[in-house]
Amino acid sequence: MELPKRKNIRLKEYDYSENGAYFITICTYNRRKILSNITVGEGLRALPSVELTTTGKIVEEAINFINKAYKNITVDKYVIMPNHVHLLLSMRAGGHGDPPLQVYDIVGRMKSFTTYKYGKILWQRSFYDHVIRNENDYRETWEYIENNPSSWAADEFYR
Repeated sequence: MELPKRKNIRLKEYDYSENGAYFITICTYNRRKILSNITVGEGLRALPSVELTTTGKIVEEAINFINKAYKNITVDKYVIMPNHVHLLLSMRAGGHGDPPLQVYDIVGRMKSFTTYKYGKILWQRSFYDHVIRNENDYRETWEYIENNPSSWAADEFYR
């Protein structure tokens, strides 16, 4: 019996170790809401509050580790939602290692670390990525991450 082949969601002919910025989304296994709780206050200017669970704090620790451990790789912006994480990841020339680290190496290491600390399956297989193409794309992605908690009830991952 031949198993079905997974669709490759990465861009063909693109070097994911290149300089650039990447929008990453990682979903929890079965989209379980175990990373944070989001509450919205009352009134016209009520800002949402993201309260991390113990598991969410493990994820935040891993995100902060990326900024400390990799000289030329940074997480410029992130949000830890109840059942997914958004990252705006930047890679700059030099210092990626030999061979160079790819985006999927960084995400894989983060997923492995957090799964180990969590003690059981934490993440869905794979992740979504979008290569940031220009400054406007970067700004829109930043704003999307910034505003994601405000639109949690309408989020496609809310279910």
